[in-house]
Amino acid sequence: MLDSKPSLTYPTTRQGDHVDDYHGEKVADPYRWLEDPNSEETKAWIQAQNEITFAYLQQIPAREKLKQRLTKLWDFAKYSTPYKQGNRYFYYKNDGLQNQSVLYVLDDLEDQPEVLLDPNTLSEDGTVALSGVSISEDGNLMAYGISTSGSDWQEWKVRDVNTKQDLDDHLKWVKFSGASWTHDHKGFFYSRYNEPNENTKLEDSNY
Repeated sequence: MLDSKPSLTYPTTRQGDHVDDYHGEKVADPYRWLEDPNSEETKAWIQAQNEITFAYLQQIPAREKLKQRLTKLWDFAKYSTPYKQGNRYFYYKNDGLQNQSVLYVLDDLEDQPEVLLDPNTLSEDGTVALSGVSISEDGNLMAYGISTSGSDWQEWKVRDVNTKQDLDDHLKWVKFSGASWTHDHKGFFYSRYNEPNENTKLEDSNY
């Protein structure tokens, strides 16, 4: 006999009185207040929803077995296709269960590869991701973009491939852009937005 499903009691979601006027057509939007992720009311609503969700998920009998099986299937070394810039070779490798693949470099295919950038070390909690990489044509400089907490906003930095150290370059307010190096290796093209006003950044950040 199948076990009965546990009863879930969801928290009450307040309905506001917000109404939009589209050329004379009134459209109610009672949950507009939830569009502000920083308000205390929204934070409390999210926490209440998460408590119900995770309490249900944690009591599923097969969950741990599924986790163990999937972990075993994913735990193998993964390599990207190597590519050459200048006299150097670059490729990505994931040991198996790393959250992000590590970028390696070597001067000769017979050499021991060296770590050029390990995205897993960009933050302690794993919320900073490598979002783009561009190597100069001579293979000596690398521009790379990072994003935090899944944001579309990117910050771009430049690393000296010889020393494996970052230079002083630090670009902000970049979004939906790569980096294209000039043929003389002295710089790269990219696009960015104006720095948004802190008070209206959720409204004007994409203009």
